[in-house]
Amino acid sequence: MKKSRSVKRAGRHWSIRTRIQGTEQRPRLCVFRSLKHMYAQLIDDSNGQILVSVSSLKLNGSKQGNGGNVAAAKKVGKVIAERALEKGLKTVVFDRGGYFYHGRVKALAEAAREGGLKF
Repeated sequence: MKKSRSVKRAGRHWSIRTRIQGTEQRPRLCVFRSLKHMYAQLIDDSNGQILVSVSSLKLNGSKQGNGGNVAAAKKVGKVIAERALEKGLKTVVFDRGGYFYHGRVKALAEAAREGGLKF
């Protein structure tokens, strides 16, 4: 029986999560990509806390508009880098969430690097 795309992604994400873990000094930058929006969080896995959270849904201010394109992903990456630097976080562990590293995920990561985060 053929596995669905979402089941394959969940398996890749589980595999990634067994190898990486965020700490207080070096949190995990977790990316979630839906059809309409991009979401990014900095997570401290040792304490189970979300330190910083950004989404294209919140940046646009409303549910209107397109938050599911490369430009929106760049905006999310830039904002999460700014908020992380405000909290004194400079290095992170990148968790691509089981998505392939191209398109919107790559744009978010590169914008976060340009904003000052180190992976």
